[in-house]
Amino acid sequence: MPLKAFRGPKVWLWRWRRNPLKRRADVLEAWVVLGVWLLTVLAGVSAGLVAARSVEHGLARERAAWRPVVARLVARAPGSPPAHRHASSGDRVWAKVRWTVADRSAHAGQVRVEPGSRAGTPVTVWTDPQGRLVGRPTSLAEAAFRGTLVGCLVGLSAAAVPFVGGLALRGRLERRRMDAWDTEWARLGPQWGRTV
Repeated sequence: MPLKAFRGPKVWLWRWRRNPLKRRADVLEAWVVLGVWLLTVLAGVSAGLVAARSVEHGLARERAAWRPVVARLVARAPGSPPAHRHASSGDRVWAKVRWTVADRSAHAGQVRVEPGSRAGTPVTVWTDPQGRLVGRPTSLAEAAFRGTLVGCLVGLSAAAVPFVGGLALRGRLERRRMDAWDTEWARLGPQWGRTV
């Protein structure tokens, strides 16, 4: 026989239906469940949206501020040139380059280049407004993906706080209800065997 036959049909919002057997603890638990779900959704969505926007705005500021600059190799890069024209990034080596930024100040740093590149070879590098080396800024699609990923992780973490708190509160209410049932059973249980 299916289990549903024993439980009866599922009733939506059963916690708020009128019932002469409903106790004050049942009403309190119903409101706790509703409050916890609302807080969980609200905290998760709002924290996730704030985090996603923050990440996307930060990456947009980088895209606006970072600029490509042509740098030149100071000396020949270590290693021998690759046999084929297009070396993969795994075949690249570190070499020192110099570049000049808009205010005419000279800068130097280490970047990865093809092995065996000659001194003076042009290399495109990305710099911040102070002329320091930075990585290539993220594209709009990469920024949206990163923002979404961070937003989801932050949202789930924020939603876990009220959810776990609600579980703990419901567990405490359940223990109180069981203690009250034990007390009632101790008082009324011995009377069941008596005849009137």
